[in-house]
Amino acid sequence: MDTRLLIALLVVAAVIAVVVYRRMSEGGPATAGAGEPGALGKSVNVATAHSLLGNPDVFLLDVREPGEYAAVHIPGSTLIPMGQIGRRLDEIPTDRAVIVACRSGMRSGQVCRVLRSHGYNNIHNMKGGMNAWRKAGFPVE
Repeated sequence: MDTRLLIALLVVAAVIAVVVYRRMSEGGPATAGAGEPGALGKSVNVATAHSLLGNPDVFLLDVREPGEYAAVHIPGSTLIPMGQIGRRLDEIPTDRAVIVACRSGMRSGQVCRVLRSHGYNNIHNMKGGMNAWRKAGFPVE
């Protein structure tokens, strides 16, 4: 086999392995049906989060600052700013799925890691945050 072809095949295999690893480490695509929080990955897209609005088994946590929340937020979400998470853990349920949202998905991702380090295991980052939520045209207050 030509050496260049072998190298090209190895590079393609490595890229595929990286993509598969990243998808698996993110929890992969959500496998729960609409309105079912049972098998969510570490992160969920806004369509999945929207489908779970009003579900009593889901707690939607907004970790932005009070001014950001006052300007626009997801109906039914609960505000606990990122800087207050550590001292307000008792307000975050352990018996329900928790979807964490922020403006773009960065702060919520950090909060998800903090919550997991405190023993929470049903924590899910809303990818794209409020930016993606609003772009999708989902309801806001």
